[in-house]
Order: sequence, then C-alpha cells, then structure tokens
Amino acid sequence: MDLKHWKLERDAQDLAWLWFDRAGSATNTFSTEALRELGQVAEHLAALPPKGLAILSAKENGFAAGADIDEFTTIASAEQAMAFTNLGNEVFDKVAALPFPTLAAIHGFCMGGGTELALACRHRLMDDGPKTRMALPEVLIGIVPGWGGCKRMVPLIGAANALDLMLTGRSVDGRRAKKLGLADAVTPKRHFANAVRMLLASPPAAHRPPFMAAVTDWPVVRNLVASMSRKKVSEKARQDHYPAPYAIIDLWKDFGGDVRNIPPSHPASMASLFAHPTTRSLIRLFKLQDRMKAFGKEGGEPVRHLHVIGAGAMGGDIAAWAAFKGLTVTLQDLAPDRIAPAVQRAHALYKKRLKQPHLVQAAMDRLIPDVAGAGVAKADLIIEAIVENAEIKRKLFAGLEPRMKEGAILATNTSSIPLQELSGVLAKPERLVGLHFFNPVAQMMLVEIVEGPQTSPEVMQAGQAFARQIDKLPLPCRSAPGFLVNRVLSPYLMEAMLMLDEGIPAEAIDAAAKDFGMPMGPIELADMVGLDICWAVGHELQRPGRPSRRSCRRTSRPSAWARRPGRASTRGRRARRRSRTAAARWT
Repeated sequence: MDLKHWKLERDAQDLAWLWFDRAGSATNTFSTEALRELGQVAEHLAALPPKGLAILSAKENGFAAGADIDEFTTIASAEQAMAFTNLGNEVFDKVAALPFPTLAAIHGFCMGGGTELALACRHRLMDDGPKTRMALPEVLIGIVPGWGGCKRMVPLIGAANALDLMLTGRSVDGRRAKKLGLADAVTPKRHFANAVRMLLASPPAAHRPPFMAAVTDWPVVRNLVASMSRKKVSEKARQDHYPAPYAIIDLWKDFGGDVRNIPPSHPASMASLFAHPTTRSLIRLFKLQDRMKAFGKEGGEPVRHLHVIGAGAMGGDIAAWAAFKGLTVTLQDLAPDRIAPAVQRAHALYKKRLKQPHLVQAAMDRLIPDVAGAGVAKADLIIEAIVENAEIKRKLFAGLEPRMKEGAILATNTSSIPLQELSGVLAKPERLVGLHFFNPVAQMMLVEIVEGPQTSPEVMQAGQAFARQIDKLPLPCRSAPGFLVNRVLSPYLMEAMLMLDEGIPAEAIDAAAKDFGMPMGPIELADMVGLDICWAVGHELQRPGRPSRRSCRRTSRPSAWARRPGRASTRGRRARRRSRTAAARWT
C-alpha cells in the first residue's frame, strides 16, 4: 500500500503498529484522503490478520483532533456533508469489525473523530499526563458525534454519563476516563510500548457499565432520561437558537446513536444541522479561536512568578487561575482580610477542578498572600487590578517601577483607560502592556492584550504568550478608548439604558435580547457588571476627543435604572460598594 498519512509496521511478535501522521500538518485531523487510507489499511489487515493492532499518533502534540475543519467548512451542500459523514462511519465500522484485538494508545488531545476512532477499537490505553484528554466536543460547533461516537460510548459507560460528555463537550483525563470505563489502562507515555504488548497479548474483558449507569440506557428508562436531559439543556439554550444538544438526545433516544438512521428531514439529521445558521456561526467562531491560539508563539521565556496587585473579584481570580495553571503567584492587597476572600474563592475553584486533595494543596501552595508586596522584586510579570481610576493607577506605577527587576513586565487590567494616560510616570514605558481579563476569569477565555503607543513588540509578544501559557485566548488590540470588547459592548448597554429612560420596561428589553439569542438581557448584564463600572466606561468613551455616539449621550449621569429604588440586584449593589471601597483604599 502507498500510504501518505499512515505508517504500518509489523513486528516479530506479529503485532501491527499503525501510526497516524497527517502529511503537511502539525496536527492529526481526518481528511477524506486520510479516512480512505485508514479504510484501505483495515481491509488489508482483515485479509492478513496479525495477532493484534495498536493505533498510535506520530505527532507529539496529540492523538487526533477530529475532522479536518478546513475541509468541513468547504462543504457546499447537505448531501456533501452526509457523504463525508458516511465515509467516516464506514471506515470506523471496518476498524470495529477487525477479527483480532485492537487498541488505541492515546497521548495528548483526542477529540471528536479521534475519540470515535478510539471507541471503534476494542481497548484504549491513555497517557497519565494532564494534557491527555478525550472528548466528543461536536456540540460546540453545532453538530452531533457523526462517526459512531454516540453509538459506541453509550453502551460502554451508560447513557447518563455519555450524554453528560456529549451535551457539554467536556473532556476527561486518563484517570477519569479509566473510572468511567472509556480507558482500560493509564500509564506514562514512555511505557506505551510495553503496555501495548501486554494488553494485546492478554486483552482485558470488554468493559460493562455498573448497574446504575447501565440502567439509564434501558428502553423503559430511556424516555425519562431523555426528558430530564432536554429540560436541563433548555435551561441554558433554546432549541431554535441551538439545536445541536437536542439533536444529540434524539440521536441516542430514537436512532440508536447512528446518524445514518435519521431521515434527512428530521431536525436531528446532519442535513438539518448543517443548514442551520448557528452551525455556520459556531464553525466560524471555532476557526477564529484557532487563529487566536497562534498568537504569542514567539513570546520568549514563560512567566514563572506572577505578582498581582489588588485582591478584588478580578485580581483575586486572575491570581487563582494563574496558580491553578502552575505559576507561582504572590497576591497583594492592603490587609490580610482583603486577600482572604480571594484565597477562599481559589480553594473552591481548585476543589471543583482538581478533585484530588494533594493537587488542591499544591495549587494553594502556589498562591501566596503578600501584603507587603515582597513579590514585586521577584516577579517576571506584575498585573495591576485595582480601582478603575487613572490617577490612582499612576501613583501605584510610580512606586512600583523602581522595585521591579530588570526585564520584568508591568501589566494593567484596566478595562477602558488608554495606556498612554498611565505610562507617563514610567521611566521605561515600553514595558507597560494591557492584560484585560473578563469576569468570571475561570470561565471567560478572552484576554485583551493592549498595545500602548510605547509598548515594545517584545512585551506585546510576551503578553500574548502569557495568555496562552494560562490557557486563555489572546486578542491583540491597540490602546483606543474601550479597547475592543467595551468599545462594542458599551454602546449596546447604553442604548438599552436610553430605551429604559424612554419608558420601555426593563423586562421587555431583556426579553427581546434573549429572544434574539443573548444568554442574558442588557439590563441584567449591566447590573451584574455594576452600574458604576458601566457609567465609568461610558464616561471614558464620551470624553473630549472620544467618538461621539447617540448611545453615549446619557452617560453623564446614571440611567433611570440606577435611580429606581430596589431595582438593582444584590450582586449589583455589592459590586458598587466594592468599587467605592476600593477607591478609598488605594488613595
């Protein structure tokens, strides 16, 4: 066979080793050509059976990332989409039908089609490292697992567990996969060769889910599980806006998990999903995120010590997230009782994400309260996250710079103040960059990397690299008022406030936004962010020399919403109190 994307070897023990190595790509993805070659290999091995087959990746970064998204986005019709789907099913069915033990040896990412190929094998071996993850994330781009993932995962781990993974797109590491039954064994990648031989020589019995997991797939229980799943999904997304999770439930409940069984006219069919505008938008979003992941590759040395000034909601959560991602972090505020709530939130985050007590403790050990600010002299990167006041920030920077080590970077989490208004007090303004995170930090992926007029290219690159280091998406932008996100968001919120002043009920405004597809209405969002913060950003945008807009003309005073007694939420009132208290503290 003349193979371009696969390499097949047969050893002295008559074991076949099949390496996936997508030509011309740093990442393994399944193109039409790669799928057809895999089908040829399966036919060849079925005709000349070895004692066992191991499928591995020749790429260092992972097993396989799923279907080739570039090829998928060029599909022009539902018929072409179904042809691509059918090809993947036919090839993976051939792998599943091989008459000898088959094993997928997984390291790094194993997503979508990669997981479906692994499920088509009889056994799965996973690396125990934190970067090895399995997932069926198709729902995140508006489609369903189309190459047998639903059909094979449900009998393996039970319907409830499988639906939880498919409806969220959540990934699992080796230990969790072993506990669920997705993986038969977990071992460091350096032991793969011996582990493969042992597993193929004495294959374990096929995994069967425990009784309570298996019962969720029984016919008499299936409708109840499906109904509960639909209700849970409906709390987060409407079917007309986001049909994919509902299609996954129907695919499992009514069609045995096989997309080939669904009539083309059914809402859960690949033809219907492919034609839905949400799918196109989500695929575009996926590709944009992929582009953003390429930023910061030339960022130089990684940050090892981060110092965060300001332990409020933003600063404390930035520090907690960075420690979660392995950095040593010192967190500074004016008194221990100001830092304590941030440490408590960090502990809750670590317990939820890390589970194991020793990992939680290790993360807590990396997060160091630092009232005196001793970490300033040691830090590679300092992030200021105090009150949104230019004068207070300038005073802080003037005192910080003489204490910073050579080559350290100074960053501000300002959401709207141009960097040129902050850098005048610095002897080296080229080291100042904006790192604007969004709340809640643990969930929001975007970080604006703001370039001031004097920010050096090396510092901009380092800022982008830091965002990638902590698994965030860097968005480079210039230091214009509002940067990018607030420049877009503020007119939207201010227009909603203007409509409120004109007498339109707040409930009607928010309902219209939700009907359009927003997760929450602009009035609720403004109150959650804090009306004082919205006012400050709007005021910044309409200062002399700023762009003039109808939607900013009322920002010289709080809207009617802020003046209505009892209307603001408890969360909004607390945010405003925190903001006033912070201003008093740092002055």
